[in-house]
Amino acid sequence: MFDIENKKTMITALRRAGQLLLDQFGRTTKISVKESDGSIVTDVDILSEKMILEILDTHPEPFNIISEECGFIEAGSEFTWIIDPIDGTSNFAAGLPWFGIIMALMKDKIPVQAGMYLPLEGQLYYAEKDKGAWRNNKPIRVTSARQLKDTLLAYSFDHSMDPGKTASEMKLIGKIAARVRNIRSTNSLLDFCYVADGRLGAVINQTTKIWDIAAPSLIIHEAGGSVCDIHKNELDFHVSAGSFSVNYSIVASGPSVHSELLSLIGKE
Repeated sequence: MFDIENKKTMITALRRAGQLLLDQFGRTTKISVKESDGSIVTDVDILSEKMILEILDTHPEPFNIISEECGFIEAGSEFTWIIDPIDGTSNFAAGLPWFGIIMALMKDKIPVQAGMYLPLEGQLYYAEKDKGAWRNNKPIRVTSARQLKDTLLAYSFDHSMDPGKTASEMKLIGKIAARVRNIRSTNSLLDFCYVADGRLGAVINQTTKIWDIAAPSLIIHEAGGSVCDIHKNELDFHVSAGSFSVNYSIVASGPSVHSELLSLIGKE
């Protein structure tokens, strides 16, 4: 019953926030720059977050919350909701159709339930730890391709104040481009969704926060994928007020191409 109630709460929040995004998409919004020119927040981010928090507040259990805009809310629980009220804010603000909502429920440091919603497509991705992953209630699996050359790969690339990091990533992108069918990127949850359902073979992002990848890491894993960070380590999430300062990298793919991809990365 516990998992069922949390699932209902999550899906309700995802769909209602998704409808809000649909209603506001293409309209003029107030845009503010956060930590860099490449990171912005709109008034719709705030409205979406407020709606989700109000829905979570109706749940009888008081859970902690980490949300991109409001920060860390401590409730003394072993469970924490992780929320990204609009993933792909820059796309949303520019009128590009690559955005959605991400939510995860973590027990201590482990994601146990996760959802991603693409409102324009009406596609809801959901997973539970050790129980599988679904898209609109149909089971999904990552690609069965055995070689990178037979896949598309998504590489999300963000602004960095470190020119060395930028140069290193550009070098890696060039090496990957020579080994895959092609590179794609929406720099949003779509890249993760499409890896989870097998349309993309892999995704790499070296600049993420907990609300970006807690849910995708579980969904891709439960869809049969392999997930780690850029250094080949398991993702080690931090659930605290300091979570905002932690940068994560993620490499996720179908299992048959994962070792080839990591070998390529390891040559950097």
